[in-house]
Amino acid sequence: MPSRIFSTATVGLEGVSVEVEVDVLAQGLHHFTLVGLPDASVKESRDRVSSAIKNSGFRPPHHSGRITVNLAPADLPKNSPIYDIPMALGFLLATEQVHFDPQGKLFLGELALDGKVRRVNGILSAAFFAKESGREEIYVPKENADEAALIPGVRVYAVSDLFSLVKHLAGIETMEAWEPRADEAHANEDYHFDMAEIRGQEHAKRALEIAAAGGHNSLLVGPPGSGKTLLARALPSILPALSFEESLEVTKIFSVAGKLPRDKALVRARPFRSPHHSASSISLVGGGSIPKPGEVSLAHRGVLFLDEFAEFPKSVLESLRQPLEDGYVTVSRIKGSSSFPARFALVAAMNPCPCGYAGDPERMCSCPPFQALRYRERVSGPMLDRIDLQIEVPRIKIEKLEESAVGESSADIRIRVERARLIQSGRFSGTGILTNSEMGPDMIRKYCPLDEASKELLRGAVSRLKLSARSYHRILKVSRTIADLAGDSDIKTAHVAEALQYRFKSE
Repeated sequence: MPSRIFSTATVGLEGVSVEVEVDVLAQGLHHFTLVGLPDASVKESRDRVSSAIKNSGFRPPHHSGRITVNLAPADLPKNSPIYDIPMALGFLLATEQVHFDPQGKLFLGELALDGKVRRVNGILSAAFFAKESGREEIYVPKENADEAALIPGVRVYAVSDLFSLVKHLAGIETMEAWEPRADEAHANEDYHFDMAEIRGQEHAKRALEIAAAGGHNSLLVGPPGSGKTLLARALPSILPALSFEESLEVTKIFSVAGKLPRDKALVRARPFRSPHHSASSISLVGGGSIPKPGEVSLAHRGVLFLDEFAEFPKSVLESLRQPLEDGYVTVSRIKGSSSFPARFALVAAMNPCPCGYAGDPERMCSCPPFQALRYRERVSGPMLDRIDLQIEVPRIKIEKLEESAVGESSADIRIRVERARLIQSGRFSGTGILTNSEMGPDMIRKYCPLDEASKELLRGAVSRLKLSARSYHRILKVSRTIADLAGDSDIKTAHVAEALQYRFKSE
């Protein structure tokens, strides 16, 4: 009689049900058939499963005639070795070498030839699915147990080898449910860069404080060696800690992408992704024949740093426009379409011209005017329109570098940022958004009213600088963040004036 074992597949970031059906026909020559749109890694399971069953002390498939394994639903592509354990259990159940009730249980894991169980990707999505579908127990590789145990309400069993799993299911030797480790989500992070180490650039540091407080995008423009990269790499040190819910969001993405560190079940630090300017559109926004998250999703709730911004291919930069606006990216392929979250703060850095010295008072620019213009045009107007803070980072004089006094530390700046984020958390409670940068037009009207003097200042700037409606709204969002940093409930003229100074120099 055919057996049925329950497992899961990951589509995008979500788990979906997969039933592993095994039927054994004792008569005839041995033949192991695997159906249900398996890819190469799943097709190779036949050999792994056969050896693992034999080396675990059970009667192997090649002694059992014709075997058919169906991965249902048949129209869903299967592209992970997580079905090794369900196949092995289904075969043992179908050949009556073990007896147990598979209802309410979910099985995942890759088998080694000796029956040991190896870690797999996407366990957190599977654990979410187990809870949502009412499964009481989930059996995962031991290396993935801490990850699965992050989801309350599901009993997690850590499986180290096939033989001990079968003994547990048969009631011979019971395994204890895995206990999650103590939550360390708010442990102190060890940052490699601190704002106190950056001499001068007070204007740029203030802009990055605003960016951190409101989740805004920023562009740093200046000559080589002015500190653009150092400023960007110090930004994570002033960002508030991830909440547990945000950590789960980020961990799910890293787990599906296979980027989760082996020694960490939960991503506790805000992501900081810095792809090289030779990166392709697919690596940046996600893709592949089976859609996988790209850098914009791996930077979710964190920072995406694009150094040498103008050196990225224009088509790659243009692919960022939709995720910057919507906070998610949809990847469509023939085999399916998947949406991935991409709510990140963009920090871009670039030189003002190919040689890097346009506008530098101490070094003459060697670029012909048309060449410098062509260089700046690599970043399109619509792309610049989506960047809230456009900051000039001038050359630092040697006297400033030699000063012994240090600036304000990241810890002190982070206190103000956290205070502003707390204000936003109360403001947007129950709306599903976390920062001012995520506000839509209706929320901008509600939370960003201006007095008559501020309106007059903004009207003049919009008319003089020929700003778009998008730029107008982004100035209001930045003004709201500046007011939050100051602890003001209303946006004042000084807040609007400061927000405007981060636009006009690059427009």
